[in-house]
Amino acid sequence: MQKNILITGCSSGLGLALSHYYLEKGFRVYGISRNKPEINNPNFIHKNFDLSQISKIKDELSSYINDISQFETVFLNAGMLGKIKILEELSIQEMQEVYNLNVYANKELLDILETIEVKNILAISSGASKTGYKGWGSYSLSKAGVNMLINLYSNEMPNTKLLAVAPGVIKTPMTDYIRFEIDSEIFTSAKKLNEGTVQTPEETAIKIGNLVNRIDEFESGIYVDVRKI
Repeated sequence: MQKNILITGCSSGLGLALSHYYLEKGFRVYGISRNKPEINNPNFIHKNFDLSQISKIKDELSSYINDISQFETVFLNAGMLGKIKILEELSIQEMQEVYNLNVYANKELLDILETIEVKNILAISSGASKTGYKGWGSYSLSKAGVNMLINLYSNEMPNTKLLAVAPGVIKTPMTDYIRFEIDSEIFTSAKKLNEGTVQTPEETAIKIGNLVNRIDEFESGIYVDVRKI
């Protein structure tokens, strides 16, 4: 029986790389994103939806997910960085926009997933959820929220393995913005990113795929940094 994978934010970056990774392994991949990626494979089924519209998630996606009814692995990958600013200059509205997509959209999806059979759920977190960098307020707060969200749902979904996964620095437009466009004298994290290892999305997808293959080694609800395993 062909196994199903669900990936949010599948149109670019890590989500797109994960889609290709699992399609090449013969899985059926269901993707949710605002834009449909250029994937020509009969095993790829795309749902066009903007997850920032959190009030519409359950109305728009409940029947879509319930009709599939069973997933081997779900990747809650969709997210956003937000603006790199010092906290004093960040408005609550700007921070709320990031939190809505990175945390509350996943909460709504988890509520739906709780009603069907799901073996594994991996929510993409970040090292920034553990270490605060100047300018990363919205992102760090939201990814710390992702970690706790996964921990909380692990208590309510005993038949599903849930992990918050930090994939490391991936070469994407988001990280290119941090590395090359912001003032590295003010926001020194840009220097740290440039000095560290930057992976391609494809390299990261392989590492995460290997983590899924070893998922029984990990306790449900925990935060895992793939660079440290």
